[in-house]
Amino acid sequence: MTILVTGATGRVGRHVVEQLVKRGAKVRVLTRASSKASVPAGVEVAKGDLLDIDALRAAFNGVRTLFLLNAVTGDEFTQAIITLNVAREAGIERVVYQSVFDADGAVNVPHFAVKSGAERMLAKMGFSATILRPSYFIDNELMIKDVILDHGVYPMPIGSKGVAMVDARDIAEVAAIELIRRDRAPGKLPVETINLVGPDTLTGPQVAQIWSEILGRPIAYGGDDPSGFEKNMATFMPKWTAYEMRLMAERYVTDGMIPEAGDVDRLTRILGRPLHTYRDFAAEIARAA
Repeated sequence: MTILVTGATGRVGRHVVEQLVKRGAKVRVLTRASSKASVPAGVEVAKGDLLDIDALRAAFNGVRTLFLLNAVTGDEFTQAIITLNVAREAGIERVVYQSVFDADGAVNVPHFAVKSGAERMLAKMGFSATILRPSYFIDNELMIKDVILDHGVYPMPIGSKGVAMVDARDIAEVAAIELIRRDRAPGKLPVETINLVGPDTLTGPQVAQIWSEILGRPIAYGGDDPSGFEKNMATFMPKWTAYEMRLMAERYVTDGMIPEAGDVDRLTRILGRPLHTYRDFAAEIARAA
């Protein structure tokens, strides 16, 4: 049967599609602009979005398993509610959902609260679901690499508790493995939650030190100032988004994103290889500069 992938052209979704194709799965993607979708050969493309009921119904035709990834937007929860309801009406019960680390803990952060609500829907509506809870994306550093490289400052206020940053490629590969496992299961599997973390739990000063060692010059940590971070972000993104990023950064500072015992070992077993490291990602950025 077909696996439908939403968010298929984004940082995680494109890797999910590649991993599924690599494993011989039949894949369909849902995208707003089908003519511009760049997907591997053999992948079906359905045009539409998560608030287009007719497009959703058409996209779900012949699908057994859903990868639900919806972007952080003002109507994110509405998208999740609509998609899961239409999926259930279409007879789909197998879902892999991309949530966020500690979704039910950071209730004051809008997109955490949204994802916690979607997790509850999956459980209450009787889906056979894997809930993926990724930590801070290593790939987020692409937004701030110029500040690091040109100004010698690591500006992300991640605090001193520690954040186990995860690579989007690791998220995607675990998602693909879980999608195929659920799609090919002879019957309904129980709901499972997987924390997606990196192999190293790093503080702001430690990240700055990694950049210093890679670049061969001092890189300073910008400090634990989520309000200043919000002001900077608001200069090039919507103010509500910048404010949400501030709330998220405040959680980094107060709580961090620290793996539970066994998280790293579990992911290593699932993938059959070591996890990508922050240091290796930073080295790639430096080489490309």
